[in-house]
Amino acid sequence: VWWDNNKPMSPAHFDTLLADFVAHAGDKDLYVQDLIGGADSARSLPTRVITEMAWHNLFIRNLLVRPSSDALCDFAPKLTIIDLPSFKADPGRHGVRTETVIAVDLPRLIVLIGGSAYAGEMKKSVFTALNYLLPQEEVMPMHCSANTDGKDSAVFFGLSGTGKTTLSADPTRTLIGDDEHGWGPDGIFNFEGGCYAKTIKLSAEAEPEIFATTRRFGTVLENVVLDADRVPDFNDGSLTENTRCAYPLNFIPNASATGRAGHPKNIVMLTADAFGVMPPIAKLTPAQAMYHFLSGY
Repeated sequence: VWWDNNKPMSPAHFDTLLADFVAHAGDKDLYVQDLIGGADSARSLPTRVITEMAWHNLFIRNLLVRPSSDALCDFAPKLTIIDLPSFKADPGRHGVRTETVIAVDLPRLIVLIGGSAYAGEMKKSVFTALNYLLPQEEVMPMHCSANTDGKDSAVFFGLSGTGKTTLSADPTRTLIGDDEHGWGPDGIFNFEGGCYAKTIKLSAEAEPEIFATTRRFGTVLENVVLDADRVPDFNDGSLTENTRCAYPLNFIPNASATGRAGHPKNIVMLTADAFGVMPPIAKLTPAQAMYHFLSGY
């Protein structure tokens, strides 16, 4: 655990927080989805997501892998996420810093999200759990997109907004996934069953496949401004630049049905290098690639 960006919480504080979450939810209508993190069935993470908001439930259904009806009959979750935006944490009572809390109990695999309506917290909670679990199974979790031509696969590393989703949605190649993957002994596999694409300045001309998903029933638009006729204005960043659409992978015509591919032949690093250390385009040796990857590029 990288403690520089996380604060430890005592088991007693977590138990108090969990009890208060359950009490807060007691008089509410809740929405529940049983889903799966990971397209590799041998290493998947059955996940139950309980939400206060209906659109959050649709979001996570779009983003994770949806099990078959038969699999739901005896579904046994390993990870449980409870997302209650109306819950406000008490720093004195719960041992947290603010009223907003994303608390993770890794031994019990319970995630509590309160005081935030940002749907991405649920998706990243699954990624956090898989980052913790999969290295023990010789799988490297990766923040990357991936695609394949059926023979050679490629992965695209990059921070949010650097182009992972755009570059992986190549109409001439099969999309594996746009954000989170594992690389194990048998190749790569998507952690998700959907995409979470940035929509700021999205256009039908520049990104037709992604733009088309915003016109389909079931796609969730988050932080997107609507004009007077309730048409999305993707050029309006007045609320935030972090405007997004969440849709199932099968909304992309050339998406993989399995979410899996062989070992990558090409690794692309979208560096967004503000310091000019790297040239705009550089082809690296394996040693150089490893060095710059570990250095944060």
